[in-house]
Amino acid sequence: MKRATRGRCLEKRNNILIDPRDLAAALGLLTRLPVPIETTRAVARGAAAAWAYPVVGIVVAVIISATVAVMLTLDLPAQIAAALGLGAGVVLTGAMHEDGLADTADGLWGGWDRARRLAIMKDSHIGTYGVIALALTLLIRWLALTALIASGSHWAALIGAAALSRGGMVVLMGAMPNARDTGLSHHVGRPSTATIWLAVAIAGVIGLVTTGFGVVLMAALAVLLCGMIAKAKIGGQTGDILGATQQMTEITVLLAVVAASA
Repeated sequence: MKRATRGRCLEKRNNILIDPRDLAAALGLLTRLPVPIETTRAVARGAAAAWAYPVVGIVVAVIISATVAVMLTLDLPAQIAAALGLGAGVVLTGAMHEDGLADTADGLWGGWDRARRLAIMKDSHIGTYGVIALALTLLIRWLALTALIASGSHWAALIGAAALSRGGMVVLMGAMPNARDTGLSHHVGRPSTATIWLAVAIAGVIGLVTTGFGVVLMAALAVLLCGMIAKAKIGGQTGDILGATQQMTEITVLLAVVAASA
């Protein structure tokens, strides 16, 4: 009886669109910030808290931008400020999205069939594709951020990129099936339609305000392309696919803003 009652209570909580603890739960999942959360409640909400992912992106972007601002006040060159800002972001997120990108690159292009690709993605070792993907994307992000600092638009660009890229993660979580029945993405679950639309609305508004309609459209295309590749290669999404999508969408937004401001 007690278990049945507890199960009904958890189901009722998950039917609530916004829970006050969702932001803390999302921060605890996507960052290494020491946020006080009630673990049982946060885990029980699962994907229902995904609407807050774009908000987490804003928090991450503000901290990166603030790091860059502090470095610039110390009269450090823009290149060094950009590198330290990216470093702060990696520490803040625990490099979870970068890890997903590396695993995705190794798996999708290192395996010859679905089963092998999934096995490679689950392997903790990094391969040639993963190393190259990390090196190239970090270089591109550093160059883009350096250019944005020079144009004085890095605050808006970083906030827009962080929100849009994490909103894209929520879209793939709900639109695509899990490619495997284990892993972080499967454990978190699939968000409801209402949760997806709320995340899209938050990310879209932030993106429109900070980067403009054209850049938001580019971000949407990047998410769509990542989803199509994942569908073709492994038949769905995993936590690694979500991390790779975040990285590729963020890069797309940063490059689009650089091009627009050139």
